[in-house]
Amino acid sequence: MSSETAVASGAAVLIVIVGSTGTGKSELSLDLAERLIARGQPAEIVNADAMQQYRGMDIGTAKLTMRERRGIPHHLLDVIDVTDEATVSKYQTDARTAITEIRARGAVPILVGGSGLYVSSVVFDFQFPGTDPQLRARLEAELLHIGPGLMYSRLQAVDPQAALRIGPSNGRRLVRALEIVELTGAPHLAALPDEPVYWQPSVLLGLRTPRERLTPRLDARVERMWAAGIVHEARDLLEAGIENGVTACRAIGYAQALGQVHGTLSQAEAIEATQQLTRRYARRQVSWFKRYAHTHWIESEAPDRGEDALAQVDRGGAPDFAPQNPPVAAP
Repeated sequence: MSSETAVASGAAVLIVIVGSTGTGKSELSLDLAERLIARGQPAEIVNADAMQQYRGMDIGTAKLTMRERRGIPHHLLDVIDVTDEATVSKYQTDARTAITEIRARGAVPILVGGSGLYVSSVVFDFQFPGTDPQLRARLEAELLHIGPGLMYSRLQAVDPQAALRIGPSNGRRLVRALEIVELTGAPHLAALPDEPVYWQPSVLLGLRTPRERLTPRLDARVERMWAAGIVHEARDLLEAGIENGVTACRAIGYAQALGQVHGTLSQAEAIEATQQLTRRYARRQVSWFKRYAHTHWIESEAPDRGEDALAQVDRGGAPDFAPQNPPVAAP
């Protein structure tokens, strides 16, 4: 069955739109959904941005307002509180459930976002190891007692590749990696499939922007966040308990806005730090997504990018669905 026939019959492949922050993924997803709807095929969008799951984190995540969603159903936006921990394993379950339900309604699911691990957890057939509450509590207590530096050294000794990916400062991920090693008796890489396959047939669309044009765009975007009131939003989230959470308070932009609220950063310092972190994050996203085999890359500023994306969907993407060297999930 061709992709166009599949779309017409409601048995559509999963459409995936990836790329670094600031490349216009949300806009392309809306344009593509409208094109599908115009020819009689319903389409719905599934969020794959980890921080857009949080209620109240709108300005700093560039979350679409209800009006900006153009009447197209969106899923996994505003589904957790800032005091909750965002985990990729729970996201994988929720996103796949949403996609399955969308397809059952005869609609096309469009997965869109820039959180590489979250996208991979849905697109590829990754099986995440379980967790042990007592072991996790012990490792978290050790993290508080000895700090991330020594936890990093411990991980280097048992799984140097995982340590290299995580780095010495991310205590939460260091704890998770050490937990997996203790639970499985094997390095984290060995606890995951060596050659992941697609969860279901997928068309991968990537948006890219040359760095010399993306960097000033990202810097201006951060300045707009402050002009739009991210500091006021951070104050509201402070009252909602954001600093009692594990992941939300570390989000780029919000950590710096909270620093401004507390007086540890000036506004200029908060903006500059956010710009630097955003540029660094965009580089990591580019490195992550460029390893996706069979991705059809579209220039973000191309005037015909919507038609280009639709044509790729009609072609059905890759002739087979066995990725070559897909990214390996991090803990």
